[in-house]
Amino acid sequence: MNVLIVEDEVGLATEIAEYLTREHFLCETANTGLEASEKIAVNLYDFILLDLGLPDYDGFELLLEARAAEYNPGIIIITARGELNDRIKGLDTGADDYIAKPFSLAELHSRIQAIARRKFQVDNKEINAGEFIININSRKIYYNEKEVELTKKEFDLLLYLLINKNKTLTRIQLYEHIWGNSLEDQYDSNFIDVHIKNLRKKLSAHAPSDWIATVRGVGYQADI
Repeated sequence: MNVLIVEDEVGLATEIAEYLTREHFLCETANTGLEASEKIAVNLYDFILLDLGLPDYDGFELLLEARAAEYNPGIIIITARGELNDRIKGLDTGADDYIAKPFSLAELHSRIQAIARRKFQVDNKEINAGEFIININSRKIYYNEKEVELTKKEFDLLLYLLINKNKTLTRIQLYEHIWGNSLEDQYDSNFIDVHIKNLRKKLSAHAPSDWIATVRGVGYQADI
């Protein structure tokens, strides 16, 4: 999943990004509110981790900007503010959760997973897709208890389609989820088509994969 970490403490932002990257998240950081505002306006994120105590920007205003985004990211407030009123205001403004500094990175990861389960309505361990079983924790896919070999990008692409099942995802959404900021020079929507083709080929060697549907002129969706 694509995560934006908004944190003015560069060391902490880097520490969170490194930890979540090891847990197979794709991370970007913003160390100022202005930088975060610009990123939120043009990019698509699955999660935004937001420090309220930014020196150059009202954290609650940034929260409103993030919540107004059409892609509806999960939002966790990360801040040193521990007062009850701030926690209530943050949640009322649209945050999904609140965690106060100092915190455990493992706890942050668990909170992200909990929000993902609620938002995407998937089981924490397995997803059934046609005749395949996807184990989220081990990041493996099986057919008749035999593992189907996928690359990391192919697995990420498949999982993202499945947690958004029956929802059309554009090529840009898929690209940003897998590769990051679509405004980077290497952006090429054909990357998605090639990966979908390879994914279908590998799955079809075991069982039909026509549930990965093409939405002409738009993108793809998992019809499960």
